[in-house]
Amino acid sequence: MHLLLTFIPLFLAVTLLQLSTGGVGPLDALSGLALDFTTGQIGLLGSAHFVGFFFGSWWAPRLMGNIGHIRAFAAFTVAGTVGLLAHMLLIDAYAWAIMRVMTGLCVAGCYTVIEAWLHARLTNNVRGRAMGGYRLVDMTGSLLAQAMIAILEPASYVSYNILAILCCAALLPLTLTTHQQPDTPPSPRLRPILAFRLSPLAAVGVVAAAVSSAAFRMIGPVYGQEVGLSTDQIAWFLSAFVLGGALAQYPVGRLADRFDRRWVLTWLSLSAIAASILTASTNTMGASAVMWSALIFGATTFPIYSVSAAHAHDFADDSQRVELSAALMFFYAMGAMVAPWLASVLIAQRGPGAMFAMIALVHLGLIIFGLIRMRVRPTLEERTPYLYVPRTSFLIGRLLRRHRDDNR
Repeated sequence: MHLLLTFIPLFLAVTLLQLSTGGVGPLDALSGLALDFTTGQIGLLGSAHFVGFFFGSWWAPRLMGNIGHIRAFAAFTVAGTVGLLAHMLLIDAYAWAIMRVMTGLCVAGCYTVIEAWLHARLTNNVRGRAMGGYRLVDMTGSLLAQAMIAILEPASYVSYNILAILCCAALLPLTLTTHQQPDTPPSPRLRPILAFRLSPLAAVGVVAAAVSSAAFRMIGPVYGQEVGLSTDQIAWFLSAFVLGGALAQYPVGRLADRFDRRWVLTWLSLSAIAASILTASTNTMGASAVMWSALIFGATTFPIYSVSAAHAHDFADDSQRVELSAALMFFYAMGAMVAPWLASVLIAQRGPGAMFAMIALVHLGLIIFGLIRMRVRPTLEERTPYLYVPRTSFLIGRLLRRHRDDNR
């Protein structure tokens, strides 16, 4: 129990960080619309976030090794705070894109520090409870961050100041803790080819998950305004997506542990295509229909990353798990960097339903590739357990490695 209590500062930091950086994406989209940014420029902001996320994930372990966990966390938090506060000082879409690189850097860097700290402190007797708590805190914070949009006025210094205050507040739990910061773990090598060599389908699956999630979360506010939702309705629209993903994790996990995971991915993608068509076709049926379609869309697309990761780990041994997790995160970041900008361009040219047409085509490609792979490689009898995998940092594999092997 005492050891679990030592994780409270880390979980509190995660919550404050999610409330701050999780809210800036939809707030930027709504603010950009209020300031007459083009749809393509708003999409660029979402893509810029994942550029910062990628470089932050790569740099953070090295920075921790040079200056320690707490100083690295403080440096990344300051970068995120500056990026938030500078928004209303310079009203320019391309300047905002640079600011979003800074907030993406903050997210990746801070999560890397927190996960490295958790990894160093976890013992086998508390690992399951600690990881369950961590995933619950992360998902709850994400859900609340989307709901915050209902009370944050777009293009307002006060709104960005509130997010900056929350980002600064994330510093307090770690800087005030009396517990000694752990030694720095060695950073994983980034070998994207490892994921493709072990499971090409998993690599393609995480790209499809990135396209779905990044496009919806970053450009969802633009879609919502295009179909006539108010600001508070857009907040519930985005929250419904996250909630649907959270509710689907357990039943999908049961299916992924019982049946061939390639068929689970295939049926999830078929459901995602149906959900995309449903969401695009309900935009004239009122707010309730749009909310329910977002819930279904989240339920069908959110678990795809975790199913893909579980399928990849079926073919890995213990020594490969950390690098494999980093490689899968690399593919996710690549897809997430492109998706918001491309979705915004399609909406500008073809209307709001074009974003879901893009997502449906990506999942159709995943289905075709999955069917091809099933003809090439037989299924495995012995598999790793399904785990919900947060897309937080390249070090998430360290937290899940022993958790997977302990439950085989």
